[in-house]
Amino acid sequence: MALPYMDKHRGFPGRLPGTDFQFVIRRANKDGATPLTERIRYPDRRPADKRADAGFMQALWEAFGEEPFVRGNLDAGRLSWLFGREVIPAEDPFDPASYEAMLRIDVKLARQSFPDIPGLNP
Repeated sequence: MALPYMDKHRGFPGRLPGTDFQFVIRRANKDGATPLTERIRYPDRRPADKRADAGFMQALWEAFGEEPFVRGNLDAGRLSWLFGREVIPAEDPFDPASYEAMLRIDVKLARQSFPDIPGLNP
């Protein structure tokens, strides 16, 4: 069975440097893309998890800025920590289980959530 088509974001970091927090996947899932879901970020999350969120948000900002982008090989688990808040659908209807789904950064909310990301905050 052929794998579903999935854009690969060349030059996008594969993980948070020095950790095992994954940012991209290597190949498409044969059963289709893992659906994006909005995960609740509780205030008592581990500092390492918070750094991974900030690192991923910084990588998204540096790669795409305010422009819409295709989900492609971005890790669904990592995206889900930002989905519905800082990363929102850029199309209607939106298919959360598609590698071709278009997303964008909600810049106003991203600036509030991640005030220390260089370039994101003027």
